[in-house]
Amino acid sequence: MTTASDTTRFFDLDPTDDPNKWTLDVSMGISVGPPKHKFLFGGVGLASAIRALELTHERPLIWATAQYLSFAQPGETVNVDVRAATEGKNITQARVLGHVGDREIYTVNAAVGSRGKELDHQWLEMPDVAPPMDCEALPRFRPKVDDEPDDLQQRLHTRVAHGRYGKKRNEGGLSEDGRAVLWSRPMDPNTPIDATMLAVIADFVPGATGNALGLQAGANSLDNTIRIRKIVPTEWVCADLHIQGIHDGFVHGEARLFAEDGTLMAVASQSGIVRIWDENGKRFK
Repeated sequence: MTTASDTTRFFDLDPTDDPNKWTLDVSMGISVGPPKHKFLFGGVGLASAIRALELTHERPLIWATAQYLSFAQPGETVNVDVRAATEGKNITQARVLGHVGDREIYTVNAAVGSRGKELDHQWLEMPDVAPPMDCEALPRFRPKVDDEPDDLQQRLHTRVAHGRYGKKRNEGGLSEDGRAVLWSRPMDPNTPIDATMLAVIADFVPGATGNALGLQAGANSLDNTIRIRKIVPTEWVCADLHIQGIHDGFVHGEARLFAEDGTLMAVASQSGIVRIWDENGKRFK
């Protein structure tokens, strides 16, 4: 396990002269999307707000919910502004606005804090799946373009414990349970598994749309909510993804995030706009 002195953050959040304002430079390494049309991964947007909140108020995350309003592209800088609504003895309720100039990218409502109570129980259990290295690697949806730097997907080591990925349209067939289980961790072993990293992994829910439909499909996130239970040291995160339903072009799903020892670390949920691609990776729905 890494220590505080040798950790490497998955992304950099830079301070400004105002202690409530931070900046996030959008690089290829925190972006996803088709070649030449990359955009900031929604989970990183939520994670940047979480990081800004924890740094500003020096309290751990309890919950956060993001609404995605627009896209930020590589080369742009997102301003991450923390605006506290109420600050109590144990809990701070706050908002975070991520924007590029006057263009709003995301809005986050959240609470940070700690009460120091001794109650510690969980009722959800980690799925009974094979360990990470006994599972197949998650296939890339699109081939890497030689002249482009690594994007976010290439900075994560992800393996499929349950579910179908990379299927073509003519290999389709609805999933019986709408469920996928992935193991994931940062490629850099010095990157800590904390609330920000969990927010990134929780954003795998839209990607499970294709698994549920049995199609080469995904979704553009409309929102992302994460609730932190208990973060413990772990190398891999087990993401138990459930697509609950799809209707009228929208998908709704949830994630349960476990440490390797079975500790439930967080739960998350999302809604998204369903996108379906053809065999050549071109969107047609």
